[in-house]
Amino acid sequence: MTLDSSTYQNALADVFRDKPELIIDFPDWMLSEKQLDAYQNLKHLAIVEIAGRDSVAAAVKSVLKNGFTDLLPVYVYTGTEFGQWTHVEQAFKRLSRRLEDVCVHHLLVMGSPQFWNALNGRFISELIARFGFYSPCPGCHLYLHAARIPLAIKLGNIPIISGERELHSGLAKINQTADALNFYLDFAAHFGIRMLFPIRHISSGDEIERILQMPWGTGKDQLSCTLSENYKMIDSQKEITVTGVHRFFNEFAGPVAKEVIATYISGSKPNYNAIAGRIVQCLL
Repeated sequence: MTLDSSTYQNALADVFRDKPELIIDFPDWMLSEKQLDAYQNLKHLAIVEIAGRDSVAAAVKSVLKNGFTDLLPVYVYTGTEFGQWTHVEQAFKRLSRRLEDVCVHHLLVMGSPQFWNALNGRFISELIARFGFYSPCPGCHLYLHAARIPLAIKLGNIPIISGERELHSGLAKINQTADALNFYLDFAAHFGIRMLFPIRHISSGDEIERILQMPWGTGKDQLSCTLSENYKMIDSQKEITVTGVHRFFNEFAGPVAKEVIATYISGSKPNYNAIAGRIVQCLL
């Protein structure tokens, strides 16, 4: 089924609003078998995350460095984002305008509230009891990266471009530390997927705008999170240690996400809470 542009965007907006369980079983109007075959035959195709301005800058930087001729933009919804659908549309349009010589294909919208919940919601009390802290941010970013992996595999193990950065004009985030980013890279590599962080070491917001070649202020025209900066004390100092996040990744979130994605790849739908609950019970 082929939809005209306006109908397609309205259908995507409905998915964005309703947030169905959508990791591998895409509706035909969004990703048909014919489209899938066409993507599989492209030699220089990469998935690019669609989020805020960093994701668009990462796509630009990666195209310049790696010579991708085709980009498949993919937005993944979470359990805590809020804001206007037009922000997602606008990011997609900005990417298309900035890379006029690259084929930017139709935007895909996907996600799994149940997967997000198993990593970041259902077992909060258990995680606090075992690790002495809780923040949804590291698990949320792992979820965002993991969710795109089955699609990347289906398309022939193509790369995934992400706008992760270690520093944001001097500010650090626990989900974007060097250790966290290395964990995401290793997680993707476990499934044979190369994840690209082309703006990882760019700290300056001005440098991001130079890459974009358009005005786009920090934090503007993008979705927000209801739990933003939850890990900070009032004086803005980080309360959660890198060691704590490392344990969270290696002992809980990583094993849960690996089993979930492996189940998807096998063609089955995972029982998210059963997987996460079993792994929580195994924690010391």
